[in-house]
Amino acid sequence: MAKYIIKRVLLAVVTLWLIATITFILMNMVPGGPFLAEKAPSEATLKALNEKYGLDKPLIVQYGNYMSRLLRGDMGPSIKQRGRTVNQIISNGFKVSARVGGISVLVAVLIGITLGSIAAMNRSKWIDNVIIVVSTCGIAVPSFVVSTVLMIVFSVKLKLLPTYGLSSPLHYIMPVMALSFYPTAYITRLMRSSMLEVLGQDYMRTARAKGLSQFKMLFKHALRNAILPVVTYLGPLLAYTLTGSFVVEKIFTIPGLGNDFISSITNRDYTLIMGTTIFLAALIVTMNLMVDIAYKLIDPRIKLK
Repeated sequence: MAKYIIKRVLLAVVTLWLIATITFILMNMVPGGPFLAEKAPSEATLKALNEKYGLDKPLIVQYGNYMSRLLRGDMGPSIKQRGRTVNQIISNGFKVSARVGGISVLVAVLIGITLGSIAAMNRSKWIDNVIIVVSTCGIAVPSFVVSTVLMIVFSVKLKLLPTYGLSSPLHYIMPVMALSFYPTAYITRLMRSSMLEVLGQDYMRTARAKGLSQFKMLFKHALRNAILPVVTYLGPLLAYTLTGSFVVEKIFTIPGLGNDFISSITNRDYTLIMGTTIFLAALIVTMNLMVDIAYKLIDPRIKLK
């Protein structure tokens, strides 16, 4: 296990270096610059700004300086958000996104596993058909449509829920519902397929022949093996949801990391683009490693090499 973890950590470092390098090159290949969108700055002003942020130096020097700072954990100052560093922006935005995203993932996992198990245990019955239809709709409908429908129903028509910000528990309801809708549907489908496969195994027939109750069969024998595909999906799901959905955060005016990522692209904030990209990549790599370790804990037969 220790050898495997060390190997994965080294691969993660190489992966993050490649992502940082590719992002840096592509970002600088796009015509224009971070100061050209502002009101026609003078040549002297433009020169001073480029010197201040080191953009007047050759590309290879800029790359070397950035990677040197990154190794020390310093992602540099934001070019557009004056007086703030990228580390501060990511720290503040991630706290908000992680709060909403964490609740959304928990809701999606609990509801998805429950519905998937119910559908599998009642195969071809009316409840199974209803769950299949709802989960298929959940996968097909994009998050911005879900967000819009929620706002129209619960805010405009019923006037029950606020539409922006996160100043009270009520403000969390619609963003959490919008963020968890797709993963709930996907986990439901995954869980149903996996559970049906497990229920057809020989050891499940033996358990049934012994007269075990459905509850014991489900939680003691079936669930532990059927949940493995869901655990695989949890890695990228956690990474993307914890860093916030760009669309959902924009619609509900949530001051999370997704909002900062969008603004960094539109404003050509080079350091913030690099910081948020590397942070998201690091989170995905970390979550995937945790999923692999969780696999081993759930099923001891799995060998990590």
